[in-house]
Amino acid sequence: MTDKKYGADLIVDSLINHNVKYVFGIPGAKIDRVFDRLENDEKAPKLIVTRHEQGAAFMAQAVGRITGEPGVALATSGPGVSNLATGLLTATAEGDAVLAIGGQVKRADQLKRAHQSMNNAALMAPITKYSAEVQDAGTLSETIANAYRLAKSGKAGASFLSIPQDVTDAEISVKAIKPLSDPKLGNASIDDINYLAQAIKNAVLPVILVGAGASDEKVTTALRDLLTHVAIPVVETFQGAGVISRDLEHTFFGRVGLFRNQPGDMLLKRSDLVIAIGYDPIEYEARNWNAEIDSRVVVIDNALAEIDTYFQPERELIGDIAQTLDSLLPAVRGYQLPKGSVEYLTDLREIMNYRETEIKTTAGKIHPLDLVDTFQAIVKDDETVTVDVGSLYIWMARYFKSYEPRHLLFSNGMQTLGVALPWAITAALLRPNKKVYSMSGDGGMLFTGQELETAVRLHLPIVHIIWNDGHYDMVKFQEEKKYGRSAGVDFGPVDYVKYAESMGAKGYRATTKAEFEEILHNISITEGPVVIDVPIDYSDNIKLADTLLPEEFY
Repeated sequence: MTDKKYGADLIVDSLINHNVKYVFGIPGAKIDRVFDRLENDEKAPKLIVTRHEQGAAFMAQAVGRITGEPGVALATSGPGVSNLATGLLTATAEGDAVLAIGGQVKRADQLKRAHQSMNNAALMAPITKYSAEVQDAGTLSETIANAYRLAKSGKAGASFLSIPQDVTDAEISVKAIKPLSDPKLGNASIDDINYLAQAIKNAVLPVILVGAGASDEKVTTALRDLLTHVAIPVVETFQGAGVISRDLEHTFFGRVGLFRNQPGDMLLKRSDLVIAIGYDPIEYEARNWNAEIDSRVVVIDNALAEIDTYFQPERELIGDIAQTLDSLLPAVRGYQLPKGSVEYLTDLREIMNYRETEIKTTAGKIHPLDLVDTFQAIVKDDETVTVDVGSLYIWMARYFKSYEPRHLLFSNGMQTLGVALPWAITAALLRPNKKVYSMSGDGGMLFTGQELETAVRLHLPIVHIIWNDGHYDMVKFQEEKKYGRSAGVDFGPVDYVKYAESMGAKGYRATTKAEFEEILHNISITEGPVVIDVPIDYSDNIKLADTLLPEEFY
């Protein structure tokens, strides 16, 4: 006599077959049979119980961001499902694979005003790549297999499955589907590769614009190989951070995002050929770097570009990006920039590297550049840094250098507050024995700060740094720039040292650059979560939106 198997078993068996390592979520009556199996089966993915479903969705998103494979979030019906929405929206917008599973009331209750009854699949449809409700337990595994594949195919994003309680609890006789191998894309056509090669050879100042899609390990390797032999200048989007290695730093000319005043913007404007690799307009719309609609653009990607007035590529090299770059190399080997372009880039780099010799700081506070410089000297290349949205992410994106892909993580498509700490938890799980740093403002901290307890429970080596100024400051300084005053951006103080200690973490406060450096130096990898509260001097924020370069660099 065999043991009975239920829909919940088919769900977990499917996750096992897809080599899922972690499931993030919070249980409830409509989905608790799945949690029971996860908790009590050694072969099942490790269950990470979070303190909010939004945190679970962010953690699952970070699995997609770091590995390319879908992270899995699991929630119960009603508000459990609706609390996933912001994380799934962020994942879909920013190209991160997620499989989210939500509990649902019994099928017989769905047309009634029953407890927690709502149309889950309809709620999630506009913000996911795929959203469906499973009506038959025997189809659970095949539906999971398809949702999982869709989440990571092409431009990655979130898939959502709603599963009624009576489907989860139904007896089943079928076995879980084993995943098929991923379809293999070839490189772009030879004609397209030759076209781009000739365009590069004819160009005076070609520039590579690297987006999030180029941060895949194979793509990064291929791009670095290309740049080793052909030194074309590169500009990164925020989510393309880390693609350029230390030994290729001579090709790197900054990141672009938010304000159209960075050295990378000037370089893109000056260029007579922009090669967009893995670029997604949601990272930094083309209207920002091609406002005059006069850029010559060629795209290398694995999916068709989204065309608009400011982004009209003359050629698209569609296929496996890494293979396309490998095929491009022999066709452009030996290309060198003209002397005038080299001189221009030399002068541009001097401006990029310029720093005021004396930074004026209010007593008891640290200037953003002092924080970034101190932090840069401490962090190792193979350590992960996650950065929340706010003024801090502009300072970090512009001035902090990262040399490994998917090790400096930003939310730049949705600019979603609260991602940093949940992403850091995932990074610490996926990259064991490595210190992980996360950063937030004091505003963003309390969006998901409760997940600090999750990090403590798992004893993860996370150092969370709070840029503390008492405002929603990215909104504040932009309002002041537009209206000469701010509105709706002030809130009361929180003692984050006590906040950290109340959850079992270590808490510190640094009011000088020297104190900050000393604290960072003395944190052990075995210490568990640490929170550093840094009173920050944002008086120079207004300069972030100013035009910084002389007219001749446009």
